[in-house]
Amino acid sequence: MARVTVGFGAALVALGIIGYVGSGADSITALIPAFFGIVFAVLGFVGQREDRRMLTMHLAALLAVIGIAGSIMGLVDLPDLIAGNDVERPWAVAVQSIMAAGLVVYLVMAVRSFIAARR
Repeated sequence: MARVTVGFGAALVALGIIGYVGSGADSITALIPAFFGIVFAVLGFVGQREDRRMLTMHLAALLAVIGIAGSIMGLVDLPDLIAGNDVERPWAVAVQSIMAAGLVVYLVMAVRSFIAARR
């Protein structure tokens, strides 16, 4: 799971950069996925050591829960964005939605990994 965490962190960094550039680089908050991604990548790198894996992967799962709580609001406006209706910040809605969905998938994978490790 540590390698998956590093890869997921890299994907979040890319998402943050794409969102920042795509939104016209107007606000530093567009880089929030990148900041989360850096923390995920660091946790994944540290978690490659056997003696630190359990702690770091649990911290990564906690970070995923925090990230879901922070980005879930993007999913609320996603149907309007898909329908072509006016949304105040379309890039923010898209990036938040992608981040929330990715974090949910990551969290499910982490929980399954924790369960498998206990067997």
